[in-house]
Amino acid sequence: MLELIDVSLKRDNKEILDKINLKLDEEKFYVITGPNGSGKSSLAKIIMGIEKPTEGKIIFNGIDITDKSITERSKLGISFAFQQPVNFKGLTVYDLLEIAIDKEITKKEACDILSKVGMCALNYIDREVNTTLSGGELKRIEIATVIAKNPKLAIFDEPEAGIDLWSFQNLISVFKQLEKDNKGITLVISHQEKILNIADQIILLENGKIKKIGSKNVMLDIILKKESCCKEVNICE
Repeated sequence: MLELIDVSLKRDNKEILDKINLKLDEEKFYVITGPNGSGKSSLAKIIMGIEKPTEGKIIFNGIDITDKSITERSKLGISFAFQQPVNFKGLTVYDLLEIAIDKEITKKEACDILSKVGMCALNYIDREVNTTLSGGELKRIEIATVIAKNPKLAIFDEPEAGIDLWSFQNLISVFKQLEKDNKGITLVISHQEKILNIADQIILLENGKIKKIGSKNVMLDIILKKESCCKEVNICE
């Protein structure tokens, strides 16, 4: 279980997150959504340890991780995929998977991991993780490294960002399978309806506060009505 207790974040005297209280259970697929600037990515980074909360506590499986480093959190089973995947000049996809798992693996094992994200391993396993790969390819490779770790908590920050429609359709298939297979907690930051449709629970964040939490059937109705209302009065972000 992941529990956030009164977590707040201030940056340049601005309240980014305000008294966030949240409990996430194992074997559940959660999506955090909300308008631009609502604090979604900041919340994800605080859970991973990339940013430090101004106030509050973060408890993961009974352990207070508020002051623990990214490395310490990773060792406890927390993984993070960025909006924009990082390039690694001179490092192959196979190398990256070995680093992610932190042990030697066979080429067949690497191929099996890549197949989970819909990639033909023979075309990619010896490729360098650099700008010769498309945004969609880099995104799926990064997701593969997260899946390979079999994390207790997998965090994906706007995985749809910067990829084409074909890659997005493949991404949805990957997340559908992840939703079925993952025994830990999956947390996705997204505003895409197709990703929201996979969720067990949707968390709506507005102005740094949790506005509402509920099942996708309840929450999608609320979110779509809100978007429709915004467009009518031309105030959507």
